[in-house]
Parts: sequence; structure tokens; C-alpha cells
Amino acid sequence: MATLRIKQVKSGIGGQRNQRETLRSLGLRKIGQTVEKEDSSVVRGMVRTVAHLVTVEEID
Repeated sequence: MATLRIKQVKSGIGGQRNQRETLRSLGLRKIGQTVEKEDSSVVRGMVRTVAHLVTVEEID
């Protein structure tokens, strides 16, 4: 199973509430912070919600 490396590159301040909560659900708190999550449809959906705030890299 692949892994996604998700890095926050922009702040959630000023964004919609669901976007800020999605960042927290992904485990992101600060700009520049990186987390690794298993690739699943749930995680892909969360990434799609905050796509303008994060960068995503697939790891084998």
C-alpha cells in the first residue's frame, strides 16, 4: 500500500471552518509541518478539501 506525504504550505486562518478542521484531522498544525498517511479514499478526500493549503507526494 502506498503512503502519502502531506505538507502544509499555507495557513488555514481565514479559511472555512471545515478546512481548518480537516487540517487538524490530518494532523497538521503549523506551516511546514509534514505528516505521512496511508493512501485511502478517506485521506484523498481530506486532501482534496484543503488542496490549496497543502502539497502531496506519493511514497512507495
